[in-house]
Amino acid sequence: MTAPPLDSLPGFRRRFVVTPGPGRVRSELEDDFHHMSVTLQHKDGTVTAVEPAVERAPWTTCPGAVAQLQKTFANVALAAFVARGEKPANCTHLHDLAILAAAHFNDSEQLVYDILVSDPIDGRWRAELRRNGTTVMSWAHVDGRLVEPMELAGVTLDKLRPWIESRDAQRQEEARILRWGTLVANGRVIPLANQSDASRMRIGVCFTFQPHNAPHARRVGEIRDFSTGSAQPLESRALENRPALS
Repeated sequence: MTAPPLDSLPGFRRRFVVTPGPGRVRSELEDDFHHMSVTLQHKDGTVTAVEPAVERAPWTTCPGAVAQLQKTFANVALAAFVARGEKPANCTHLHDLAILAAAHFNDSEQLVYDILVSDPIDGRWRAELRRNGTTVMSWAHVDGRLVEPMELAGVTLDKLRPWIESRDAQRQEEARILRWGTLVANGRVIPLANQSDASRMRIGVCFTFQPHNAPHARRVGEIRDFSTGSAQPLESRALENRPALS
């Protein structure tokens, strides 16, 4: 029996939009839990201004990561963003947006990534990545252990780094985006009460969960379900070439 398309199933939705332009590039993200953007102003291959914005986030401490991102990437060469590192000190989502923007600052067209992850059916999750509307990568996993594609069967999502690093640059980017979206999607099935105490989270993995921030973090923010109704991530933006999640 052919599996139903992910568009028809309840689940997690995440969209990245990267819009390059003369002297600037903007990357945006929206999903069930987040709505953020990073704009990089640049000249001669070096960033002259870092402009993050947090419109929706799950913790009261998340907006504080704006200053940290500016500190991390101010006056850094675009080609050196990945080597700059410091992801755990930052909001991981803002950091990803900055890296994505830097990678595509010289593109001639807008780039759209969509991640769709089904809620588990009989314990099985399906995940798909679309680039400008075309499916470029798909996985299935049970309890975080991949069962599709066959070349990755048995590998857990947290042990994918060697495989990812063996791919070419574009496939590495795609795999990282899909892996992170697949992990974030897990938040849909965890009771909110179990994910609302920062002191119970893994300390040190991001800005909010740093030891000096976690004690003060409080859960806030609207959670949106884009898999029901007609709403889509980033629908409020007047973006060209934005494919629909039909």
